[in-house]
Amino acid sequence: MMESYLQEFGEVKAKHSSEETLQKWRNLCSVVKNPKRRFRFTANITKRSEAAAMRRTNQEKLRIAVLVSKAAFQFIQGVQPSDYVVPREVTDAGFQICADELGSIVEGHDVKKLTFHGGVAGIAEKLSTSVKDGLNTESDLQTRRQEIYGINKFTESEQRGFWIFVWEALQDMTLMILGVCAFVSLIVGIATEGWPIGAHDGLGIVASILLVVLVTATSDYRQSLQFKDLDKEKKKIDIQVTRNGYRQKMSIYDLLPGDIVHLSIGDQVPADGLFVSGFSVLIDESSLTGESEPIMVTAENPFLLSGTKVQDGSGKMMVTTVGMRTQWGKLMATLSEGGDDETPLQVKLNGVATIIGKIGLFFAVVTFAVMVQGLFSHKLSEGTHWSWTGDDARQMLEYFAIAVTIVVVAVPEGLPLAVTLSLAFAMKKMMNDKALVRHLAACETMGSATNICSDKTGTLTTNRMTVVKSCICMNVKEVSKPSEASSLFSDLPESAKKLLLQSIFNNTGGDVVVNKEGKHEILGTPTDTALLEFGLSLGGNFQTERQASKLVKVEPFNSTKKRMGVILELPEGGLRAHTKGASEIVLASCEKVINTNGEIVPLDEASINHLKVTIEQFACEALRTLCLAYVELENGFSPQNPIPVSGYTCIGIVGIKDPVRPGVKESVAICRSAGIVVRMVTGDNINTAKAIARECGILTDDGIAIEGPEFREKNQEELLSLIPKIQVMARSSPLDKHTLVKHLRTTFDEVVAVTGDGTNDAPALHEADIGLAMGIAGTEVAKESADVLILDDNFSTIVTVAKWGRSVYINIQKFVQFQLTVNIVALIVNFSSACLTG
Repeated sequence: MMESYLQEFGEVKAKHSSEETLQKWRNLCSVVKNPKRRFRFTANITKRSEAAAMRRTNQEKLRIAVLVSKAAFQFIQGVQPSDYVVPREVTDAGFQICADELGSIVEGHDVKKLTFHGGVAGIAEKLSTSVKDGLNTESDLQTRRQEIYGINKFTESEQRGFWIFVWEALQDMTLMILGVCAFVSLIVGIATEGWPIGAHDGLGIVASILLVVLVTATSDYRQSLQFKDLDKEKKKIDIQVTRNGYRQKMSIYDLLPGDIVHLSIGDQVPADGLFVSGFSVLIDESSLTGESEPIMVTAENPFLLSGTKVQDGSGKMMVTTVGMRTQWGKLMATLSEGGDDETPLQVKLNGVATIIGKIGLFFAVVTFAVMVQGLFSHKLSEGTHWSWTGDDARQMLEYFAIAVTIVVVAVPEGLPLAVTLSLAFAMKKMMNDKALVRHLAACETMGSATNICSDKTGTLTTNRMTVVKSCICMNVKEVSKPSEASSLFSDLPESAKKLLLQSIFNNTGGDVVVNKEGKHEILGTPTDTALLEFGLSLGGNFQTERQASKLVKVEPFNSTKKRMGVILELPEGGLRAHTKGASEIVLASCEKVINTNGEIVPLDEASINHLKVTIEQFACEALRTLCLAYVELENGFSPQNPIPVSGYTCIGIVGIKDPVRPGVKESVAICRSAGIVVRMVTGDNINTAKAIARECGILTDDGIAIEGPEFREKNQEELLSLIPKIQVMARSSPLDKHTLVKHLRTTFDEVVAVTGDGTNDAPALHEADIGLAMGIAGTEVAKESADVLILDDNFSTIVTVAKWGRSVYINIQKFVQFQLTVNIVALIVNFSSACLTG
C-alpha cells in the first residue's frame, strides 16, 4: 500500500529532481496540519521559479549592455568623454575616483572612460594603490577606503527571531481548533460552574497548547541557527592577494578596491576588477550573462566581473568594485535562495505521515459520531431530545475535543521534520569531523553509497611533495638531501645547469616570495612547490632567473593536456619554449636529449629505453614522474598560436615522492568490510598508481589496473565485464572519470561517491550520487558542483561521512519505531475508550 502510494508521485531523487515531481508529491501532501513548518527547510518552488525569471531578466540586461559596449568600441576611439568631476568627499579621503565611476567602467565595459582615466595604471594611482605591491594597509587610508567604496559582502536575509517561530508553530490547524475548544470550554464552564472550577478544562487545554508551541518553536529556532552556521561555512572562500608588498592568502570578504588578486584555473572572480597581467585568461561569464562562450581577457579587454569563473590561464587583477555595488551583488540581492530539494527519505516519511493522518482523521470522525450518537440515544430514551442544556453543549464540546485530540496524537507531523533534524545533527557533527555538507540529501545518500571513486594525489596521499630522485643528462641520482642535490648540480655541465634552472623557475605556476618575517616562502601547487624547492636546493635564484628572460606566453597545466608550457624571450635574443608534464607524454614529443657531457644528441633507441626504464623504476617506487624539455623556436612565434608539441630536447626526469596518508589503509579496509568498493582514478602514471593502490590496499590480486586511453577504446560489451573489476584507472581524463561514474550508476545500479579537485572534475561530481570536493586543493568550480566538501582533503574523512550517513538511517529508524508506536497506541486507546464507554 505504502509503495503504491509513493509511486503515485514519481520517484524523488537525491539530486536533480524535476520541479514537476516535487510539485506532484506536494499536492498529494497538501492537507497537512502546519504546511509552514512541514516544508520550512525544503525548496520553495514558487520562489525558485520567480528567482529564475529575475535571473533571466538580469542576464538579458547585462548581456545587451556588454554587446552594445563592444559594438560601440569601434566608434568611440576619437571621442573625449564628458569631464568627470571627483566628488568632494572622495578627494578629502585621499582618492581621485568614486565608486560609481569605477562601477560604470567595469560593468559597462567602458573602454572610453578607462582610457580617459589613464588605463589600469591611471586607476591604480587614483585608488592610491600599486599594481606591483598592492594596497598599503598600514596607512590610515584603510577605514576611509571602506567608507568610500564599501566592503565585499552581500546583503543577507535577516536572522528570524524566536517569536516568529512561535507564531509559525501556532499556525497548526489542530492547535487552532483546540484553541477555539479551550475558549468555548472556558465560557461554558465559567457560566455553568463558576470560577475557578469551571475553568479547569479550558485552562488545561491552553496549557497543553502552550507547551506544544514552546517545545516546537525552541527546536525549530535552534535548528535555524545551525543552518545559519553551516551556511556561513559554505560561503568561506580564500584567495591569493598581494598586499603591503607580499603575497598572502585572504578571505574574499576582506578585499577592498585597489587590492591585487592572483587568479588561476577554477577560481571564482571575487569582485569586479581590471586585468593587470597574465596569460591565456579565459573567463566563463555564463552565471552572469548567460553567454556560454568563454571570454578572453587581455589588456585590450581588461574587464572582470564578480561571480564569473576562470576557465583557463592565470593572471593578476586589480579590484575596483566590491559587495553590493557589483553586478553579482545586485543579482544575489534579487535572487532568494530556493532552499534544498526534498530528500528521498523526507518524501517517504511525508507519505507515511499523510497516510496515517488520513487514518487518524477517519478514526476521529468515527469516534465523534459514536459519542454523539450515544448522547442522542440517551436523550431519546429520556424523551429530552428537544430540550438542550448548557451541560449538553459542554458534553458535545468535550466529544469534539476528544476527536481533535485523536487527530493531534495520531498524525505524526514531526515525522518528516525528524529527517531534517537528524540530517542537521549529522551535518553539525560532520563539520566537526572536517566535512562540510552543502546539500542536505548528501547525508542520507552517503549512507547507502556502494562505490567510492577517489583521486590519488592529496586524498590518498599527503600532497606534501618533494623531489627525491632525478635523471638529468641521462644520470640517475638520489636528491632527497640538500648535500645530494648540490653534488648533482656540481657534476652537471654548465649548459645543462643553465637550462635546468631556466626550466624550473620559468615554467611554473608557483612563486617564491618574501613573507612578513623576511623569509622565503614557496607558493603554488604541491608539484610546483616541490620543483621550486628542488631548484632552490640546487643553488638557483628564483628572482634572478625570472628577470633574466621575458615571458611571452604561458599555457597552464590542465588534466586534459597533462602538461604545462611557456615561451621565453632570451636576453641574447631568440625564443625558447619550455614544457613539463606527464613523463611518457612529454618524452613522446622529444627528438633530442642532453647527454652526460652536456651535448645535445638525437634520441636513439638505447636512450629512449634508458629513459623509459628510469620512468618505470621511479613509478614502481610510488614516485610521481615529470619530464622537463625545451625547444628553440628559430622561426619566431606569435602569442596567438599554441605552444609547439613536438621537436623538444629532453633535459631530464624527476621523481617526486608524495607519501600515503596515515590511516588510509585502515579506512579502505573498513570500507571493504562495510560493502563499499574503493576505486582509484588518477591522472598519474600507471605504475605509480598501482604502487600507491597496493600500499593503500585498494588494488587486490583479482582487481584490474587500466589506463584511460585503453578504457576509452573499449566497446559497450567489453565495458560490462571490465568495469566491476577495475580498481585503478591511471592517466585518466575527466571524461573517463565521468564515463566510469555514469556506467556504475546506470548500468550497474550502484550508488557512487566521487572525489574531485580540478575544474575538469565538475561533470563527474555533478553526475555522481555524491560529489566530494577537496576543501584545500579544490577549485571553486569543483566545490560548487559538489555535495560535500572534504575540508582536510583526507580519505579517512570520506569514510567518516559514510558512517554518519548510515547513522542518519539508524536514527530515523529508531524515531519512526518510537513515533508510530506512540501514535498507534494513542489512537487505539483514545478510540476504544471513547467508543466502548460511549
